[in-house]
Amino acid sequence: MADGLISEAQRQALLARHPPGVVPVVGLLPLLGSALVGLSLLSLAAANWQGLAVSVRLALLLGSVAAAFGAGNHFRARGNRSLGHGLLALGLVGVGANVFLISQLFSQLAAHEGSGLLAWVAVGVALTLSYQSRLLALTTVLAAAVAQTYAAFGLDAYSYATAAFTAAGLGWFWWRRPDALLGPVLATGLLWQAGVWVAFSHSKITWFFVPAMLIYAFGDWQPDRPASRALQGPPLVAAYLFALGLALFGQTDEYAGLLRPPLLPFAGALGAVFVLSMMGKRAHGRLVSAPDWLLLLPGYYLPGGLPLAIATIVVLYAHAGSVLARAGQDAEQLTLGTVLFIIATMTAFFKLTWAFLDKSLFFLLGGLLLLGLSWFLRRRNARLLKTTALPPAQSGP
Repeated sequence: MADGLISEAQRQALLARHPPGVVPVVGLLPLLGSALVGLSLLSLAAANWQGLAVSVRLALLLGSVAAAFGAGNHFRARGNRSLGHGLLALGLVGVGANVFLISQLFSQLAAHEGSGLLAWVAVGVALTLSYQSRLLALTTVLAAAVAQTYAAFGLDAYSYATAAFTAAGLGWFWWRRPDALLGPVLATGLLWQAGVWVAFSHSKITWFFVPAMLIYAFGDWQPDRPASRALQGPPLVAAYLFALGLALFGQTDEYAGLLRPPLLPFAGALGAVFVLSMMGKRAHGRLVSAPDWLLLLPGYYLPGGLPLAIATIVVLYAHAGSVLARAGQDAEQLTLGTVLFIIATMTAFFKLTWAFLDKSLFFLLGGLLLLGLSWFLRRRNARLLKTTALPPAQSGP
């Protein structure tokens, strides 16, 4: 302003849009200090917990949560959003602690512990949507995982409402504010909810992939491609690990009771999710990623042993090839495709030669195979990047 670069009105407009604040690391000090003071009070209370009157215990439990929420709103109103949201997240954690501890104080409330856990998740979703905070969303994902796990294995009751709140509330928040960090955390949290349901209901474990790929299909409809890929990462990792496990260890004749759901209901449900995914890919021009679904081919309906191993290895090769084919100049995708191709090759080598090759020869051939693959793929990637690189700019006459 002193140099005449901007006017006073422009300076005020810039300050209004970007208010001056403390250095980020310094801004964390009040939050860390508050956490340490809180831990000190908690340790003091825990050491004397049994000797405190019930009314004092209740006052400490409720007061700590009220203090965290009050301080969070105070700092947020003063413009320190990071500290404010951190204290609000601390208060949300306190709500969950209160649910467990108050149910222990009052035995007549133990029967309503499941409702308290659901209320904890509902509060987290409400706070996330009200304050539009990624930190609160991440905390709520963790709270929902804890609540669902305890409900299923501690209270012997799966909470469909908890899963619905997490998927609908936090899914809506992520959809409106796509984020490459929240996406995989949310997807992992929802996969945990699905995994707990499979374990609790004693369902065939392959049913897990219906909700898992529904999360993947949800990402296909998100216009923000980087955020979409982040959300789709955990379901694809789960599907790949399952396919790799089938190739290495899958003897479905032995494990049919765990792997084979009824064909028509399972194929119908997975087929509906597949159609939804393809519609999203087509709407956003992403049909090139359709081969991701190769990992979900129901090879576990094949006889166990060699037929299953060969079929699954073919799928792994096809998937790796599809990643390499669509990588273009994307170095990360080229690296990923290369790694997947090597994994498929080593899986095939291990599965098809371990039983009849001398072990020293096995390791020698495996090492030579890896060295050869490394040389070939590096040369291929270098050639691909060279041929797709833009030509150098022409100099003037």
